[in-house]
Amino acid sequence: MGAKPSPRPPSGPHPAEPRLFVLLAAMIALFEGYDLSVYGATVPALLREPGWDLSTGEAGDIGSLVPFGMLVGAGIAGAAGRRLGARGLLLFGLSFFSLCMLGSALADGPGVFAASRLLAGIGLGVVLPTLMAVVGEMSAPKVRARNIAITMAGSCAGSLGAPLLGAWLLPEASFRVLYLVGAAALLTVVPWAFLRLPESPLFLLRTGRAEESHRTAARFGLPAPRPPAATAPAHRFLGLGPLLTRPLAGTTLLFWGMSFCGLLLIFGFSTWLPTIMQTGGFSIGSALTMASLSWIGAGVGLVPGGLLADRFGPKRVVAGAFLSGAAGLVVMGQSPPAWVLYLCLLVCGFGLLACQALVNAYLIDRMPPDLRVSAVGWALSVGRVGAVVGPALGGRVLDSGLGLEWNFYVFAAAAAVGAAAAIAVPTRTADQRAPRRTAAPLSSVEDPTAD
Repeated sequence: MGAKPSPRPPSGPHPAEPRLFVLLAAMIALFEGYDLSVYGATVPALLREPGWDLSTGEAGDIGSLVPFGMLVGAGIAGAAGRRLGARGLLLFGLSFFSLCMLGSALADGPGVFAASRLLAGIGLGVVLPTLMAVVGEMSAPKVRARNIAITMAGSCAGSLGAPLLGAWLLPEASFRVLYLVGAAALLTVVPWAFLRLPESPLFLLRTGRAEESHRTAARFGLPAPRPPAATAPAHRFLGLGPLLTRPLAGTTLLFWGMSFCGLLLIFGFSTWLPTIMQTGGFSIGSALTMASLSWIGAGVGLVPGGLLADRFGPKRVVAGAFLSGAAGLVVMGQSPPAWVLYLCLLVCGFGLLACQALVNAYLIDRMPPDLRVSAVGWALSVGRVGAVVGPALGGRVLDSGLGLEWNFYVFAAAAAVGAAAAIAVPTRTADQRAPRRTAAPLSSVEDPTAD
């Protein structure tokens, strides 16, 4: 009898797998970004919708429902992630917020519309932190910031699509058309994700699928996963304990401040920019076109920003982005010539709308590997408070009777606070510093779906 054949080792890395995964992640982020931006593009039309009688303050309150729902969704993801895994969470969240976009398109009044936006926020809250954590885990350290930046560039592309469609279709078409476009994810990216989205190797290992776990890691060129160490009591409750004790407490609070400012700017600035420009005398088409310039600036600046962060470290890039956005807003408040205004919109896109992606990369770079996912989850959760405040704050400033320039100055102040927080993050000591170009074993990275 011949010798018994030895088990076949896992196949080697497939260069196309990481690229296709990042492309899929960018497509998921594209629909997420479209959903986040579409409300701001439709606010002028909603204020004129017959029978709805919305005030600007009420419109601002509705705009705050999505980030509030995202806060709830992030909590659901933390509670259910250990059972469902990253793949199940992303499929659920993507399908759920796409269905809610359909509900927004079919709403017969402001009450139903507001409820659909709140529920859409829950789906988005499940998707975004899970997607960021998985992209970070499935990427080698030397390209992690780049891959996160590419993913978020997809979000910027989706956010750009909403005001461009609005400029083309409104006011002749109904606002409902723009929400139907967002619901198209049900027929496009949801089936693709169902067929091609990989599961976390650590989740596969933890659920008894060791062979599949090793195959997945090999396909992505990652080290073979090993069982994670037992969870210490201080790491329970989403890892909040070690984040708020020495030596990380101050760093954690500074990143919470950055996320608060970053998400306040994303939701507040993008929601009200078209309306602010229309109040300043521009037509709705011109206002939406100018809003699209900010998303072009965000998309164009993200990938170079990620490359610079990988090369020189993210602190300078994040602080510079916040400061450039603040400066652009101050100049916009001075009623500059048209060409200066357009340039400022591009700069503000990178400094205000793209900056949060770089903050996430900065946080992942700065935190110990076993705390990264918990740190990102908590920073985004605290940041949701800023996302709730942003749209409501913008609506109140518009209603206050203050000069139009104060709509820019208020957001500029938030950007300046974000820059100060980035600069204040302490430099890592030698024992905290890990080699930037060596791949950390997957066993040292916390499962992104662990509770």
